[in-house]
Order: sequence, then C-alpha cells, then structure tokens
Amino acid sequence: MDETVVKSQYTPDCQQKPNNLLSKLAVNLPGIIFQVLQKQDGSMSVLYVSSGCQYLDELEPEAIQADFQVLYKLIHPQDIKAFTESIAVCSTTITPWHWEGRIITPSGIKWIQSTSQPELQGNGDFLWNGLVMDITDRKLAEEKLLESEARYKAILDAIPDLMFRISRDGEYLDLKSQGANITLSREEIVGKNLQELLPSDVAAISQVAIAKTLDSGTLQTCEYQLPTPLGVRDYEARLVVSGQDEVLAIVRDITERKQAEVSLQNLAQKFAKAFSCSPDSITISTLQEGRLVEVNDSFVRLSGYERDEAIGKTSFELNVWVHERDRLKLVQELQATGVARNLEVEFRPKSGEIITALLSAEVIDLDGIPCILAVHHDITERKQVEAQLRLSAQRDRLLAETLVRIRSSLNLEQILQTTVTEVRQFLQADRVFISLNNAKLGVRTLAESVDPKYPSVLGWSTNDEAYLQEVRNLLKDNLVRIVEDITQMPVSSKVKAHCRKFQTKASLAVPIMLGDELFGALIANQCSGSRHWQPIEIDLLQQMSEQVAIAIQQSQICQKLAELNTNLEYQVQERTSQLQQKMQEVEKLHRVKDVVLHTVTHDLQTSVMGNLMVLKNLLNQGVGGAEGQRSRGAGEQGSRGEITAISPLPTIPSAPLPLSHVQSPIPVSRSIIERMIQGNDRQLTMINSLLEINSCEKQGIDIKPELVQFSTLLGGIFAQLEPMLTQNQATLKNLVPADLPLVMADATWLQKVLANLLTHSLQNNPPGLNFLLSATVEAGMIRIQIQDNGVGMSKLECDRLFDLHVRDPQDCCSTSIGLKMYLCRKVLTAHGGEIGVISNRKRGLTFWFTLPLATSSATNRP
Repeated sequence: MDETVVKSQYTPDCQQKPNNLLSKLAVNLPGIIFQVLQKQDGSMSVLYVSSGCQYLDELEPEAIQADFQVLYKLIHPQDIKAFTESIAVCSTTITPWHWEGRIITPSGIKWIQSTSQPELQGNGDFLWNGLVMDITDRKLAEEKLLESEARYKAILDAIPDLMFRISRDGEYLDLKSQGANITLSREEIVGKNLQELLPSDVAAISQVAIAKTLDSGTLQTCEYQLPTPLGVRDYEARLVVSGQDEVLAIVRDITERKQAEVSLQNLAQKFAKAFSCSPDSITISTLQEGRLVEVNDSFVRLSGYERDEAIGKTSFELNVWVHERDRLKLVQELQATGVARNLEVEFRPKSGEIITALLSAEVIDLDGIPCILAVHHDITERKQVEAQLRLSAQRDRLLAETLVRIRSSLNLEQILQTTVTEVRQFLQADRVFISLNNAKLGVRTLAESVDPKYPSVLGWSTNDEAYLQEVRNLLKDNLVRIVEDITQMPVSSKVKAHCRKFQTKASLAVPIMLGDELFGALIANQCSGSRHWQPIEIDLLQQMSEQVAIAIQQSQICQKLAELNTNLEYQVQERTSQLQQKMQEVEKLHRVKDVVLHTVTHDLQTSVMGNLMVLKNLLNQGVGGAEGQRSRGAGEQGSRGEITAISPLPTIPSAPLPLSHVQSPIPVSRSIIERMIQGNDRQLTMINSLLEINSCEKQGIDIKPELVQFSTLLGGIFAQLEPMLTQNQATLKNLVPADLPLVMADATWLQKVLANLLTHSLQNNPPGLNFLLSATVEAGMIRIQIQDNGVGMSKLECDRLFDLHVRDPQDCCSTSIGLKMYLCRKVLTAHGGEIGVISNRKRGLTFWFTLPLATSSATNRP
C-alpha cells in the first residue's frame, strides 16, 4: 500500500515533506506517525498521518483527516482524564509528551503508547510531531508476568518453611523467612557462613549435603537438631540446585512429626501388649476372605485352636460361624460405615460347644490390604444367667397368677386346666397333666396340655392295684421323680408299657399332698427324646403342686361351705319371715301410739283449755264481787282477800241435792287460782309442744324461707317479744350490724326459736336478766349469739339441752322447756344451720345458732 500524505492549506516556515525513507518505515511500523498543528484558537488540523493507523483502529487516514475527533473518541472512558491532563501539562511546559492508555477498537481494547515533542512556531501555533505505538502484546505479557509473579509469591508466602540460597562454600546468599519460626533477622544471616551460625556438627552435615546436591544435581535431604528458646527442635532440610555453585535449601520444623512418630511407636508397643494381654479374643483377618492374619492368646483359649492352626485359615475353613449370615452382616456394616459395635453373634469353637459373644470391629489398612480388627467379648455365661433370670421371672409370674386364680376363682377344673397349659408353655414340654388318686376310682387324669403330635392321657384311669402301688412307691416321702431317659430306669413292664403307649421318653413328676395323704401328682413328659431337667424347672413343679393342693383343699372347703350355705339360707329366710312379722307388729303399735297420742293430747288440750276458761272467769268474777262486798261493808271474807267461788256455768248433778248445797259458797284464795292458771298454762304449752314434735317427726319441719335482711328480721321479731321481756324486767342490747348479708329464713319459725331461747333463760333466773345479742359472718354462715348474765349449767346439761329425752317427772316446767329446745334444733337443722350453748359460771349462758347465707341464684330470684 502506498503511503498517503495528507496536506493542509497551512504552510509553516520550516515545512518539511516526508521523504521516501520515512514512508517506507511508516508502512511496516506497528503504529502511526503523525504531524498535527494546534492553532492558537485551539483548533487542530492533521498535517500528516501514516497508514499504520489501520493497525490501531482499523481506520483509513482519510477518515482521521476528515474528523480528528475520531481518534479522541477511541480513548477508553477511564483513561480520558489522564490523556487530557497530560496534553494540558505538555502544552503549558512545552516538554516532551508521553502517555500510555487504552483505546476501544472494533477488534477489542488495545494499549497504545504515545510520544511527541511540541514545537512552538513563530506565529504562536504548536506543531506536534509524534509516534503512537501498539503495546497491547507487551501489556498482556506484563500482566501475565505480574500474575505469575503474584502466584509464585503467594505460593512462597503460603509455605511456612524457611528458604535459603547457599553457596558451595556455605555462605548464606539470600533467605525467605515470612511465616517461619526464626529468631535471627535477615541482616544477621545474609553474608554469614554456616560455621558462624550453626553448631559444628550441624554445619558439617549441611556442608556435606550441599556438596552432594551440587555434584549429583539431585535432591538431597538431611535431618538435624537445633537448640531454640522453645527447646531442642528437630529440622529437615531439602536441597536442590538453584544456580551455579549454589543451592536452595528448604528447611522445615519436624518436631511435631518426630514426636508423633515416637508416640506412634509407643502406641504400637501398647497395642501389641494390649493385643496379646487382652482378656477378650482379638483377631486380624482380611476383609474379603476372612483369612486370619493374627490372633491373640485369648482367641486360642476361647476357640481351642492354636495359633499355627488358625493363622492362614479362613473363618469358614475353621467353621467358627454358627450362622454365616452374621459374617455377611458384619462385612456389609463395615463397608458402609467402617465400624461395627456390639453385634451379638454365635461362634462354634473347636469343641463344638456354642458360645455367644459381642463382636466389635473396625477396618484397618495392613500393608495396603483392608483388614478387620475384631474383638470378641464372651457373654455366654451372662446370657445363661439372663436366661435363668427370665425363667425365674416367668416362674414367679406363673406362681403369682396361679395364686391369684386360686384366690379369685372357685372353679377347680378351670384352675387345673390353666395350670397345666401354662406349665407346659414354661417348660416347653410335650405333655403336662394332673392325675388324682381316689380310693374308690383309682388314678384318674383330670387336666392335660399336650402337643397334638402325641397321644393324650386325659380321661385315662386304672384300677390296677399293683400298678398304683408302684406309682405310689415312686412318689413316696414327697420326693420328686426325675427321669431323664425312661429306658435307663429300672421299672416294671407295666410302667414301660404305659410309657410306650403314650410315647414318653423322659418324665418329671411331683406329688400333690393333702397333709400326709398322697392326693395325686403333677407330671411333665418329654416325648421327642430324653431331656435333662433343670433345677428351676423342678422347683416350679414343686411349687405348682403346692398351689394345686391349695386349690383342691379350697374346692373341698367350698363344697362344705355350699352345703352350710344352703342350710344357712333356709335359716335366714325363716328368720327374715319372723322379723317381717315383728315389724308388722311394731308398725301396728306405732299406729296405736299415734292414735293414743293424738286422742289423749287433744282430750287433754280440751280439758285444760276448759279449766283455764273457768278459772280465768272465776278470777274475774271474784275480783268484781270482792270489790262490791267491800263497798257494801260485807263480811270478813272480802277483807281477807278471799273469793267465793260460784260456778259460772250450770251443772247437772247426777243425783238431786238439797237446796242448801246447790249454791253453797266455796272460799278460794286468789293465789291458789293464779297458780292453778299457771299450771294449766304449762300443761297446755307442753301439750302443744308434744303435738308439734309429733307432727315434725312424722312430716318434718315445714319452713317457708324468704330472702330477708337479717338485721331487719331481728327488729321485727324483738318487737313481738318486747312484752315478754318487760313482764320479766329483762333488757336486751342488740349489737347486730345493719349490713349483714342476706339470708333465706322463715321469720315465724325464727321468732319461735328466739322466744324459746329467751324463755329458757327467763324461767331459770330471777327477774332483771340482761341479754346481749351479736352476729358475725363465718365461712358462708351467719353466727348469732345470745348471751345472758344468769346462772350457768354443767357440761352434761349443755350437751343434752337440745336432745329429746325424759326429764324429771316432778318438774313439769323443765319438761316443757326441753321439748321446746328440741324443737329449736329441728327448726335450725331444717334451715341448714346448727345450734348450741356455751356455759360460763361468771357470765351465764351463751346460746348460738347459724344460718346459711343466701346463694347468688337466690339473690337474683324475682
């Protein structure tokens, strides 16, 4: 391609045209040569640009000539600022211009290097003659070199070892100590000789290693020890040729490795001792074949095989696995997890006796071959003990359940059948049955549990006295008959025939004794072959025979009790009939009592009320007649206060009387009539009380409770009792709070209760008694107290005051009051409360009673 020269209209003083040589150089130059004129007004014009611009931006020179900004637009945005600043500095200082930066071309980002020397023209313009070179390849190489250096530096920094460059004569030329444990500084090492810094023996070893490395050109290693502030440390040096007559020594602290090697050696010694001295069997065998590599002494004792018999053989060749699937399971678990723990397996030693062991194993590498290190802990005795314990527990459970059945059931047949079934299950025997010895019926089988493969003896019986006597002799003195092999026992032909008939090969029999009498036997048979009977099995049968004897005795007792019960039921029925007849008689007496009480009390009430009417009328007429006589000055009788008794009602005598007797005056004292009135009042009160009590006993207290304020209720009651208090010159102080909760009470009955309590105190004390009334709320109840200052009572009298009992027959008043106090208790009980009395010699009596508070449902009732 021919060189293109772009000429402008501007002709400088020293304008030069490019010669042919420059054109030829520009064609092959990986860049462009340019000549740009910068005018004073800041405009730029391209005077010359070589064709090398095609290598940079793939543009034609004509395009750059047409628009100089094309080049400016190629600059990478991140480098524009640096480019602009460099131009400004160069223009100001008129110094050579140098700039490196990136441009964006269609083929990608490139690096360029620009240089120019601005020349100031006479007219003040600047002429820029310069060169732009493509340095992309150099930049990429530099970046790769920097990356490589950074990578190798990172590798070196990551290596914790010391690195030395050492000459053949032992001089330290250089070192790298970052990250290494070193006590001397770089200045203290570089330039010094091995002999100056290292002990003589270590320096000699190092000098020999350096010479071997340089002479052979191969890697050499040496180990040595050096004293340090941390103690004596072990080091390893690896030497390689790094230049002419110099080596690179990489020094590593191997103290921990040496200690680990020593520990490993000690561990190996300990393992060897533990391997040989372990009480458990330990073996090392190949993982795939199971070929034994090593065994310890415990294996020899446990298996019975000597070391030379076992080593080199597989476990299958020795036939030690009872179940080959156990070996397969072990290998699978080791391949999955690398370890197996406490697998319970069964082994067959040389003697053939089966042993049980807990197997623990791990996979180890032995000279590159995966092997199994296995430990076998013999638990045969423990398993036997556990089996004995399970049998003991089953035996105890069986005995306990049998005892419960005996105590809870009277069905002998069911008890015996359940017993033989569970005993056979426990013994795993072929047959278990119970035979009873009856003096009349001979031997008879009552209950049996048998394997269906063998004949049954249920229902079998015999009257052969010779056979029975032989069986009795075998069980005499309450001994257990143990037969492990029936063919080895000296018995009669009849017994042998019996055993052949029922296929009995071994037998265990225990007697069932009722006192000193042989009642029967509990027998277990083995029909499949001979059998060794265990002590626990013998003990079970002995204890079960005792329980069966108890069940039989209990059955016999129950039969006797049933007979007695039948007779007793007849007696009870007869006695019940007699009691029913007596109860009917008592009911008739009660009806007669009610009729008599009702009739007598009503007749007495009528009579007493009539007497009261006559006496009160007589008293009233006598008072008027006496006053008339005194006003007329008649007789001494009026002056003595006597009353002439004249019947207010006509009387019809049973026989004619003389006229002189019809209206004959009877002188009666006023006090006598008053006492007669008082006596009739008491009798009427007692009769009314009897009628009330009888009605209460038959029909109960009929109360009609209402929701009331207790303080208001008391105010109304005491207003009605005021005349009685005034008549007896008594005072009552009311301390009941006005804000007491509401109660459900019958005001009429409560008035009677309070009147009866006050009457009791008034009648047992002289006039002038003082009462104190108070009330409190305690535990959902209102407690009312009436305290007087009268005389007290004994504790016995207080305890019996509210009971219905017979008092002194001569004291009619006491009887009447006692009935009223009993009625008080009935009333309070009907209300849901209680009543009582407290006596104090100094303060008199304190009556108390309680009433329940009204419930929320009662307070909301309309």
